Amino acid sequence: MSATAPNYNHTVTACFVGYITQAVINNFMPLLFVTFAATLGIDMARLSALITVNFVTQLIVDVLAGKFVDRIGYKPCIIAAHLAALAGLLALGLLPTRVPDPYLAILAAIFLYALGGGLIEVMVSPIVEACPSEHKAKAMSLLHSFYCWGQLGTVAISTLFLFAFGTGSWPVLACLWAIVPAIGIAMFAGAPMPRIVPEGTATMRFADLSKKPVFYLMFLMMLCAGAAEQGMSQWASAFAESGLGVTKVIGDLAGPAAFALMMGLSRTIYGVLGHRLDLTAFIASSSVLCVAMYLTAALTTAPVLGLLACALTGFSVGIMWPGTFSMAADAMPGGGTLMFALLAVAGDLGCAGGPAVVGLVASANGDSLKTGLLFGSMFALVLLACVVAARKTVVGEREPLH
Repeated sequence: MSATAPNYNHTVTACFVGYITQAVINNFMPLLFVTFAATLGIDMARLSALITVNFVTQLIVDVLAGKFVDRIGYKPCIIAAHLAALAGLLALGLLPTRVPDPYLAILAAIFLYALGGGLIEVMVSPIVEACPSEHKAKAMSLLHSFYCWGQLGTVAISTLFLFAFGTGSWPVLACLWAIVPAIGIAMFAGAPMPRIVPEGTATMRFADLSKKPVFYLMFLMMLCAGAAEQGMSQWASAFAESGLGVTKVIGDLAGPAAFALMMGLSRTIYGVLGHRLDLTAFIASSSVLCVAMYLTAALTTAPVLGLLACALTGFSVGIMWPGTFSMAADAMPGGGTLMFALLAVAGDLGCAGGPAVVGLVASANGDSLKTGLLFGSMFALVLLACVVAARKTVVGEREPLH
């Protein structure tokens, strides 16, 4: 066991890099929304469509991954995922300024890197869940914290780069971000893959999962978690600039960057102290905070309070995604790739639908993002109801998840 532990540590570290790649994919392009609108003439409705294309593509990959990943093998699939992400980021940097219709070029780039993002999302969580660990929920939360640190790094580095070299330098920055998936390719090439379903446990098929009420509850929780998280995260930069009237540099650092910082802190806290905390209680209290922060961001007239609400929303949603994965793995240990893929489908449905709904409601109300976020508070309300139901149905039947 001791001889293989360093190798599996290498595998887990590679998964951390995978989530940093995922963070770059999901958070770099939204920072350019105002620039795209000003220089390329892309309106808010089409900007919303860019977000939707990203997450819907990832969703389709999630659906298909449950069928082909186990057949092809984890290592070739995870390497292919990083190759697609690398190609998409390079396309984003090289194509839009060199073709007649930059919007179509951006769509093509997003499609490419979203293919990689979907595969990464499906695969890294079951890989880490399968690696030897004394406390699976802690390991899962720590894994997902790297998405947040990746998001924070993406926002902070991109903002400072664009401030230093001008917003017109964004194509160069897109190419530089392609270095991250390149590192992931190198790391996974030398990493061993663990057995995904525990030895002696029967692998569940869709028919098996569909007979379990707890699966539907976990699916709904993931749907709401994705919508609540990305409904705020994807629009934080534009909200800070247009809704709160602050500059782009301050808006990006105090909006999406602070959101990522607080979400990372939430996941890291559980990743370090999870053995002392009740997971569902942590999720429930976070849900209450999420409702309060959405309403505060939507209703306040004070820029500082609005930015603070954006940041604390990040803390409130931090545990939702990894916590639901851990609850599902505990309740359905034979779920394997299919279960994680279907839950990722739910999460990506929420990630696609949440920002799109916020953007469309804002567009229908004079491009008022405050109105969009007010409507978006329903994601957190439904999520809170799901957590209460989960505590009654899951925890009532099983030992509390510590």
